[in-house]
Amino acid sequence: MIRRYGIFALVLLLGVGAGARDWVDRWIAATDVPLMQAETSVEVHDRAGVLLRVYPVEDGRKRMAISLQDVDPTYLNMLITYEDKRFYSHPGVDVRAAFRAVLQAIWQGEVVSGGSTLTMQVARLIENSGTGRWQGKLRQMRLALALERVLTKDQILSLYLTHAPFGGPVEGLRAGSLAWFGKEPARLTVAQAALLVALPQSPETRRPDRHPDAASRARARVLERVNAPDQMRLAPVPERVQSFPRLAPHLTDLARQRDPQAKRIDLTVDAGLQAEIEDLAVRAVEGRDAQLSAAIVVADHQTGRVLASVGSPAYSDADGALGFVDMTRALRSPGSTLKPFIYGLAFDQGLAHPATLINDAPTSFGRYAPQNFDGLFRGELTVREALQLSLNIPPVLLTQEIGPARLMAMLKRGGARPVVPGGKPGLAIALGGLGMTLNDLVQLYGGIANGGQVRPLVWQKGAGRAKPQQIISRSAAWHLWDILADLAPPPGVAGHTRQIAYKTGTSYGHRDAWSIGFDGQHVIGVWLGRPDGTPVPGAFGGELAAPILFEAFGRVSDKRSPGPLPPRETLMVSTAELPVPLQRFRSRTAVFVTAVDRPVVTFPPQGAVLRDSGFGVPLKVDAGILPLTVLLNGVPVLTNLRERQTTLPLDGIGFSRISVIDAQGRSADVDIRLQ
Repeated sequence: MIRRYGIFALVLLLGVGAGARDWVDRWIAATDVPLMQAETSVEVHDRAGVLLRVYPVEDGRKRMAISLQDVDPTYLNMLITYEDKRFYSHPGVDVRAAFRAVLQAIWQGEVVSGGSTLTMQVARLIENSGTGRWQGKLRQMRLALALERVLTKDQILSLYLTHAPFGGPVEGLRAGSLAWFGKEPARLTVAQAALLVALPQSPETRRPDRHPDAASRARARVLERVNAPDQMRLAPVPERVQSFPRLAPHLTDLARQRDPQAKRIDLTVDAGLQAEIEDLAVRAVEGRDAQLSAAIVVADHQTGRVLASVGSPAYSDADGALGFVDMTRALRSPGSTLKPFIYGLAFDQGLAHPATLINDAPTSFGRYAPQNFDGLFRGELTVREALQLSLNIPPVLLTQEIGPARLMAMLKRGGARPVVPGGKPGLAIALGGLGMTLNDLVQLYGGIANGGQVRPLVWQKGAGRAKPQQIISRSAAWHLWDILADLAPPPGVAGHTRQIAYKTGTSYGHRDAWSIGFDGQHVIGVWLGRPDGTPVPGAFGGELAAPILFEAFGRVSDKRSPGPLPPRETLMVSTAELPVPLQRFRSRTAVFVTAVDRPVVTFPPQGAVLRDSGFGVPLKVDAGILPLTVLLNGVPVLTNLRERQTTLPLDGIGFSRISVIDAQGRSADVDIRLQ
């Protein structure tokens, strides 16, 4: 009888147990599991994977994606040993720890001790629920059991590493490691790992920047639990939160705008160089007008990859500087920076050669009468000298022959997007009468550096590379390099002779100061001005932007890549050795004009204003039959002159008339002013 009752009781107990198990299974299965795919910060990295910028998620929080492979194993072992040593064996709830916590709660009337597994902590974090009341703890247990049924242990651990709080707006181990130690969690020391294990238990009361003693004690308990050496406890705790990187803010904003769904974006820039160029831009405007801005672009002209891009010195609108405006993409007048492309086209079309003589004299093109920047004229000189002196009359003469539309077509073929006021290009575009961006100019100058072949700028890794475009011939590009590389570096810059070819520019009204240069590998562009387009008194490209350009080259590399060798087809001769049509520039219509045999004073030109040098005034005469007689204000000063170039003994300040009479009595007169 007793045996029969015993069997009955056992069966009843098993039935109750099975029923309870089935009820628990149904209870767990019916659990409302919240969304586990939390939003993580968009990350932008440089070409080597270095973090450039982290965008916050909701409420300004930094929560970064992470996988177990990103974490130092020391941290993971320490976390599990300290927080949940039976993590890999329990079903989500550690019964022994939970039973102890329940007994304590009944005795005390509230939750006073742990018992929470890592899975339960994940349940609390993804629901953002409290821990102090037994109803909340029961909910966490139920959700933990449900999570264990649908996720692997590694997935649960990854959720903890993503959501654990580390003080302030910092969530997740990666953000915590960067915030407190400025490093990724794959490179933590034992002491650093211990602090990051302790912080999530009470992230605000243990913040090392506010409560260093509490942080040290919490870390010591972790180190003691894992039997770490005693000296680990002596390591100082961080005194402040590290700033998250915010390099290349304009470019990272653009990248995110172009691909708003991407969670990770990789750029071609170099983080170290970017930081140095940003610092250079800040120093470029220090102590100057508060509204002055600067922009710098560094690229590899052989590949087109952008290595650094600075849109403004400060990414803010403090002091009205409009720092949020990306001046690498703003349309501005390029000033004289387009002149090399005009000469390059002239070389290719047989209009000129660097040794061709061209006349820098007062010239009117209808109602358009350009002047040189200093108001002076140099008379007849070589094209090489005209470009190096950045004179205005010669490039306008060449543009008239080339045609403004052809110049515009070349710029567009090189990938630029020039904008002309009114839509119809005229001769004024030769001197900057159009809108261009710094990126456009850097790309085009990269074409000169690259043998006339423009490679479009690319700033995002993996982006498709457009086909290179030949805008001028190899020989024309080499001539331009040879001319621009011979320019003297800015005052105070030494050791760069013929290592850097560069051109400066200043737009009308001193609104923009430019300097664009290149060596054998890199091309760099610098712009300074006010974003609102108002004038900057005294701003000159040569004085303001050129020193920044050369300093930027110093940041890129201490060693200059050598310049190109001249292509085999390059014509390298003196003026006298050129074919006769190329010895002096003449417009295509000049062959239809009756030849003039009377003398012509080519320098000084009519109306010239010259400075008194104390050494007289150069005189150049073309045509006429030798010998010549020269009169100054009607008084002969030179007779029987058998040279076409000489120096007049003129030192009287004011207006003077120079008259030249040839052997047949034909004359030419010019009026000048000496000051």
